[in-house]
Amino acid sequence: MSARYPGMKIGYARVSTDEQNLSLQLHALEKVPCDIILTDKASGADASRKGLRRALRRIKAGDILVVWKLDRLGRSLMDLVKIVEHLNQKRAGLRILTGQGSMIDTTHSEGRLMFSLFAALAEFERELIRERTIAGMKAARRRGVHIGRPRKLSPAQLHTARRWIERRAKTYKQAADSLDVSVTTLRRGLDSFSG
Repeated sequence: MSARYPGMKIGYARVSTDEQNLSLQLHALEKVPCDIILTDKASGADASRKGLRRALRRIKAGDILVVWKLDRLGRSLMDLVKIVEHLNQKRAGLRILTGQGSMIDTTHSEGRLMFSLFAALAEFERELIRERTIAGMKAARRRGVHIGRPRKLSPAQLHTARRWIERRAKTYKQAADSLDVSVTTLRRGLDSFSG
């Protein structure tokens, strides 16, 4: 155990429900040896990973999270980066035992370097997604698509309110009360209404 990581080794194993067999992962984690091993049997992108959540809550400074393979830990690059950022904030390490991710052992400088590269790629991916989202929203606005929360007033209601106010049949307050909205909402709707 290194001086920087004198704490517990917490193992984590996960299989999807169709795999059903944790024995290979458990054997590898027991050989480390891990002080505690938490498991999940879950499949699907929205599956709850209670074992992982318990492991991340339990881990403290100086502990190491040990996982058999990288794909057992995260479902995407950004998911992995979030988990490792959480471990870094707690001053805990991560060790991957086998597979393509086995070069990741944040208890050593080489592993921290590898993970820094993954973090940079994840940041690059986040920026690409952000840029695409902004470009998509601009294109939608140019096509006249409303972006944001649903409007409280329909175009027909705004058209009616404009007629009432222009003909002095109702004040802004009376029109807003008739449409069950605030005067501010009515004014904002009329300002952006082109019908």
